Amino acid sequence: MSSANETIADKHSPTRANGTFCPQTRRKFVLVAAILASALGFIDGSILAIAMPALRVDLGASLAEAQWISNAYALTLSALILAGGAAGDRFGLRRAFVTGIALFIAASLACAVAPNPAILIAFRAIQGIGAAIMVPGSLAIIAKAYPKKERGRAIGIWAAASALTTALGPVLGGFVLTTFGNGVWRAIFAINLPLGLISIYLLLAKVPADQPTEKRSLDLGGAALATLAFGSLAYGLTAMNAEGGGMMAGPAIVAGVVLLFVFILYERWRREPMIDLGLFRIGAFAGANLATFFLYFALSANLFYLPMVLIAGWGLSSAEVGFIFLPLSASIALLSGAVGQWSDKIGPRLPIAAGSFIVAIAFAGLALLSHAGVHRFWTGAFPLMALMGLGMALVVSPLSTAVMTSVEDQDTGAASGINNAVSRVGGLIAVAAMGSLAAFVYARVTGNPAGIPGFGEPPAAGLAANLDALRIRANDSAFAAVAAITTLLCVLSSIVAWLTVPGQASPWRQQGDDSGE
Repeated sequence: MSSANETIADKHSPTRANGTFCPQTRRKFVLVAAILASALGFIDGSILAIAMPALRVDLGASLAEAQWISNAYALTLSALILAGGAAGDRFGLRRAFVTGIALFIAASLACAVAPNPAILIAFRAIQGIGAAIMVPGSLAIIAKAYPKKERGRAIGIWAAASALTTALGPVLGGFVLTTFGNGVWRAIFAINLPLGLISIYLLLAKVPADQPTEKRSLDLGGAALATLAFGSLAYGLTAMNAEGGGMMAGPAIVAGVVLLFVFILYERWRREPMIDLGLFRIGAFAGANLATFFLYFALSANLFYLPMVLIAGWGLSSAEVGFIFLPLSASIALLSGAVGQWSDKIGPRLPIAAGSFIVAIAFAGLALLSHAGVHRFWTGAFPLMALMGLGMALVVSPLSTAVMTSVEDQDTGAASGINNAVSRVGGLIAVAAMGSLAAFVYARVTGNPAGIPGFGEPPAAGLAANLDALRIRANDSAFAAVAAITTLLCVLSSIVAWLTVPGQASPWRQQGDDSGE
């Protein structure tokens, strides 16, 4: 009876008039559910990079298969994330969010028991579809549940908790992998079940349903074309891999480019497109997204291939390598607030350009370290990753500001979604292209003698000493090439930001600040 009375009271609660669907007493459940759901995606991606050498040994996965274990998820997530965000508006945020979480954890369980790489890749793609609905839903449901005056604090708690889980996930995952051996990589996917079920329980039992805000089109045709276009490009770039079927690389890349043009024409023709291409006519918006693509391409390539080299090449344990992600998460969590305030005062140009250049210096250091064959983790690689974390902390908040302030107020949601998708497409292409580059350099250095493992693959027991030395040298050379290319891309990101992003705070922001004083 008391719960029924509470429900009746909720309908007449002042919170409804404040533009929220959730009574004040229940908002904490929304926040906890959103934090847990965000942790699913963040932890899954970062730990998988550390677990990849163990996974390859356990499943017998080639480098090309390892790339697709990452990219199948990235492909469906990046291609469908804008449609996933629209689903919340069309069907209600709680319903869409729960659906995304349920699909994600169901696919995670299938990944945990996958008997071979092909099945794992297939379920990773399904996992990405769930994430495409879940990821935009986590922040959107907080924004809809909290009134404006409380929203900033709630989002701050969500961001801090997400950064904490992102930082601790790889560290704990690395210790588990080192302690229990290669087969325990399956637990990385299985841990999603309890986290996801708690989120779903809180959303269904403790949070009232929200009403759909608008009957937005999901643009499934555009989503399908984007998936085919980026999938063909990724397949072609991966097929260039020395271990892959190189004959299909050229046709797949051409097909991807053609499909990309078809996607653009289709989006221009639609009344309610998934992507408003007209926003790219705005120089600051286009420049910020180009800088995003270059920077996140570089970041994703290094974060995916560096753990492979450290574990398989340098012989470090998964527990040690787990700390490689810590500087990035910690720096963003600790510095983003102060950097955001600084960016508001001076404009986003300098922080983005300087941060991108600092990241370039860090990656150049990794390239030199690897090229010289200097296997120093705590006095070499880790400090350089800390420098990279500092650079990214300077970029993340100002880049969001640059994107959001380059468009009109009514377009900020679309602009944010596009920028999110661009960063993920950058990561997708990076893993495909840089893997092929690494495999090419590795093959040239080794000459592919019989019995030698592939790039980033741990050696089998009893490998001859001369082949093992050759394998280590080739791993170093291959990663040095990846780090050198990504260094240049970070420099390009810095230059693009300097030339296109506004150098001062936007006038409307200054007027808004003045009016509030």
